[in-house]
Parts: sequence; C-alpha cells; structure tokens
Amino acid sequence: MAATPRPQVTELEQGEVFETKRMEAIEGVQWPPHKASHESVLVVTEGRLTVEYPDAQPVVQAGESIVIPADTWHEIVPDPAFSAIHIMPKGIRFTFSA
Repeated sequence: MAATPRPQVTELEQGEVFETKRMEAIEGVQWPPHKASHESVLVVTEGRLTVEYPDAQPVVQAGESIVIPADTWHEIVPDPAFSAIHIMPKGIRFTFSA
C-alpha cells in the first residue's frame, strides 16, 4: 500500500514575535481541517491554492496573500500545486479535526 503524499513544510526564520515557514503541496495533497489560535498570513509565491472555509472557498494565486482568521476551521488545497510562505506569531497553536 502506497503512503499518502504529505505537504512539505520547511522552517525558514524565527524572530521575537513572528516565525515563517515554506509550505508546498501538489494536487492530491491537502492539510486536514484545522484552526489556529491566532490569525496568520499565507503569501503564495508559486502556483495557486484554495482555502476551504465552511462558507467560502477563496482562490489565492502567486503574488497574492490571504489572512487566515484565528479560530476558523479551514483546509488548504493545492489548485493544482503551490508554494507559499506562512507568516505566523510564535506560540501559535493548531487544532486538527479528528
């Protein structure tokens, strides 16, 4: 049985208040539904992604960014592939659905 492809997350920089990570995924790979304790920003550097909220599905492409609100369930879905920088406060906590 083949393993399910997983998104790639690479730590980049850490400051006193913020940290950054590179997020990359291809078609068929997505993060499970989750929410975070603080808002964060995704800056898409290549490709395109969809952020699936319960009531909206904004598409974000290279050169664009999106603020992910705190305590809001969402999924990140490649459309069909993307690379992005995730900017978030240090100490952010993520809750994943079962």
